[in-house]
Formats: sequence, structure tokens, C-alpha cells
Amino acid sequence: MLAGLTGEWSPLTFILAGLGMLTMLLCMAEVASRFTEAGGPYLFVREAFGRDAGFQAGWLTFFIRATSAAAALNVFTDYLGPLAPALAQGAGRIATMTLVLVVITAINIVGVRQATWAVDLLTAGKLLPLALLILLGLPRVSEAVLATQAVADPNWTQGVLLLVFAYGGFDTPLIVAGEVRRPRKDSAFALIVGMAVIATVYTLVQVVAVGVVPQVAATKAPLAEAFRLLMGPPGVVLITIGAMVSTYGLATGSVLAAPRLLFSMAQRGELPAVLARIHPRFRTPDVAILVYAAVTLGCALYGSFAWNATVSAIVRLVTYGLICAALLVFRRRGGEAPGFRLPGGAVIAPVAVAFALWLLSTRTFKQAWVLAVLMVVGWVLGRLAARSSAAAPLTTSGR
Repeated sequence: MLAGLTGEWSPLTFILAGLGMLTMLLCMAEVASRFTEAGGPYLFVREAFGRDAGFQAGWLTFFIRATSAAAALNVFTDYLGPLAPALAQGAGRIATMTLVLVVITAINIVGVRQATWAVDLLTAGKLLPLALLILLGLPRVSEAVLATQAVADPNWTQGVLLLVFAYGGFDTPLIVAGEVRRPRKDSAFALIVGMAVIATVYTLVQVVAVGVVPQVAATKAPLAEAFRLLMGPPGVVLITIGAMVSTYGLATGSVLAAPRLLFSMAQRGELPAVLARIHPRFRTPDVAILVYAAVTLGCALYGSFAWNATVSAIVRLVTYGLICAALLVFRRRGGEAPGFRLPGGAVIAPVAVAFALWLLSTRTFKQAWVLAVLMVVGWVLGRLAARSSAAAPLTTSGR
């Protein structure tokens, strides 16, 4: 898809987007190092700009996760297509997505330990095929193949926006930062190292894709086609399984983390109290998990990978931009020194905010209307929950 937007120069898009996202990550690293509690963007924005802004950051983060998981489900079916075409289109696509999400949801309701094991195993499994692709593909990059990737009218802003989705998610560990042994010191280091690894792998994989697969933009499963050219049918099976494992792991991790954000907000009376229900046997937030799974499935069935990735990136820019602005607020307030202090933060933070505003300003109404709707719906739910809490402050049914 990225090759269809910026052609043979698409690896450069990874570098440009990576630099923009790096400014945001560095700001988030300092902000995160100021806190030991769990909460991530929800907590950071609330402490900087107040309860209402924090609520919107938490609410929008929920939809970042939902649309990211929905995009992953679309990729899952795209790569399943070569192995089982009937399961990747029409009714088969609906059944596949539903079954995958039902399994993931059941694992998460049964317990955190089972879900965590699944995420760790799937994360390890997805890296091996990508490493093999880079190792086999880089020596085979061809100038003749690169010439086939030319695009008549490159769309750099859309390309960078999609990479905001690809690079995003580094804030996920911050939601559970309270469970890290030394969150004030470890969060910044983990963010920076993680970003460096991801940027390197993504860029090299894209170099291989545009340098090995002719007219890669016309290919629905480009990595599978790259492996076919490099290794034949066994390579297709390998990368197909790897891509499915990767996207399944992303969806599993999303269902593990995001519902607990709903649960936390419901506990504070900011969302309907039913979302704070705990399963009597498994001790997991079962209602929040089921609601999240339903929203994710709806997004996956309604929109394509591109639609979900675009919505996720747009919403992500809002929350990340607020966190970067929060850095300036916290520095102006003074107080306890952060565990990590960003050199040149007074300059980098405005650059990061400008990066977010620039990309948002290039969006059309067709792309951005979802953001407005989500914020209005969140505002309404928040007000309803506040009224309910005020009317019955002692109600704890379902808890």
C-alpha cells in the first residue's frame, strides 16, 4: 500500500515518518518518567489539562486500540487468502474475523496470565520471518524492479499518516506502567530502544519489498509475494503464517490492554458503571472486554485495513499531540525532577505538536469525521455516567 503512495521512495517515507514520531516518543518518554501510576495517555493528559481533556484522551485511546486491532484482522484475512480463499472473502471473511475475535476474547476473559503468555509467544514468532526476509532479500534488490514502482502523483502526507499507525502503539506499555519495577527510569529507555528497532526493521523490509517484487502496490499480500520470489511456495507458507501470527498477536495484546482502560474510567465514574464489572470466577473485566471486542469486530467488518489504519492514525495524532503539549505544562509547573529529562525539550515538544497539527490539517472531512463523532459520543457517555454517579453514589452492583 505504501508503495502505491510514494513508489520506489517508500523506504524514505519510513525515515521521515520515523523522525516525526521520534519527536513525539521523546516527549512521551519524559512525561512518562514523571509518573509511577498506570494509565498512560489518559493519566498524562488529565494531570496536565484537567479531567475533561483526560477523559477524551482515554476515550480516544480506546478507539485507537479498537481500530488498530480491526486493521490487524483485515491483514489476517488478506494473508489467509492464498491458503484458503473461501475464508478471506464474503461470508467466509466475516466468519473468520468473528471466530478469531471470539477466541481472543475468550482467552482474555479466562485470565490475564493466559493472554500474556499468548502475546509473548506470538511476538517472538513474528520476528523470525521478517529477519529471514531481510537476510534473503537485501542481496536481491534490483534497480530494474525499483523502476517498476514509479508513482505518477506521490501522496507523501497519506504515506506518513499510515506510518503513524505503523509506528504507533509505543504508548501501550505506559498504560500498565504501574506494574513495571522502575517505571520512572525504565519507560524512557524501553520507548527509545523499541522505536529504534521497529524503525530499522520496517525500513529494511520495505526496501526488500520494493526492490524484489515488481509493481508491489498491485499485490494484496506483498510480503508473501516477496517470499514466493525468494524461496518459492515454502516461503509463501512461512510468511503467511508469520503475518497471521503477527496480526493475531497484535489483536490479542489489544484486547488484553484496552478494556482495562474502559474499566479504569468506569471505576472513576467517567463511563457507565457496568463497564467496571468483574467476572465472579475469572476476576477479569468481562463486560469491558466484550464491549471492546464488539466494537473491534464492527470496525473490522465495516472498513478495510486502510480505513481502520487511517482512523487510528488520526485519533493517535490527537492524543500524542496532547501528551507532547503536556510536557511544556509540566516543565512550567516545576516540581519533582523527571526520571528522564529530554535535552532540548522546550524546542522538540513544539516541533512534535506542529508535526501532529500538520498531518491533521491535511485530512479531508471524509477521513476526519469519525474523530468528531467519537469525541461527541464520548462526551455524551461521560455526562450520562456523571449524572448516574451523582444520582446513586453508593451503587456498586456488578462489582
